[in-house]
Amino acid sequence: MKLTAKMTLVALVLLTFGGSRLQAQNTCTSNPCSLNDTVKVTVNTVLRLTLSQAATPLTSPNEAAYDAGFQLDGGPTVSIKANRAWTVKVSSNAATWTAVGAGANGSKASTDLQWATNVAGPYAGVSTSPATFLTGGAGASSSQGAFYKTLWSYGSDTPGDYSLVVVYTLSAP
Repeated sequence: MKLTAKMTLVALVLLTFGGSRLQAQNTCTSNPCSLNDTVKVTVNTVLRLTLSQAATPLTSPNEAAYDAGFQLDGGPTVSIKANRAWTVKVSSNAATWTAVGAGANGSKASTDLQWATNVAGPYAGVSTSPATFLTGGAGASSSQGAFYKTLWSYGSDTPGDYSLVVVYTLSAP
C-alpha cells in the first residue's frame, strides 16, 4: 500500500510538471512547418561620467592676475556615455574655499571660482546650487572641456593654500 501511495505521488508530480514543460514547447507537424520564437530583453539605463583628472592645479596668482582680477586655467575634460537623455550639473561641496596657513582667508567664496564650457566664456560662479554644465541625448559618447576663471583680489586673497571641491553630477531625467 505504501508503494502504491508513493507511485501515485510520483505520477502526480510528473503530470503536473511534465505537462507544464510540454505546454512551453512549440511544435508543428505539417509540411511546410513554421514556428515562431519571441525574443525578449530588458535594456537597462547606461550612464557613465568620467573626469580626465581627479584634481586640477590652478595657476598661483601673480601681480598680473591680481591686477586683472582673475586667472584662467583649464579644468578637466568631462566625458559622458549614455543610452538615454542626460544632464551634467556642476556645483561646489561648500560655500567657501578651504584655506590653510597663517593669514589665509577662510571666507573666500566658492563663487570666486567660475566655470565655462568655452575658454572665452561666459563664466558663472561655482556655488552649492547645481548649475547645468552640459546636456545631451542618447548616444555613444560626448566630451566637453571645463574652463576655470579664478577671481583674485589684493584685499581679500591673502597668502596660503586654498582648495575647493567641484562636483560634477550626471543624471537622466
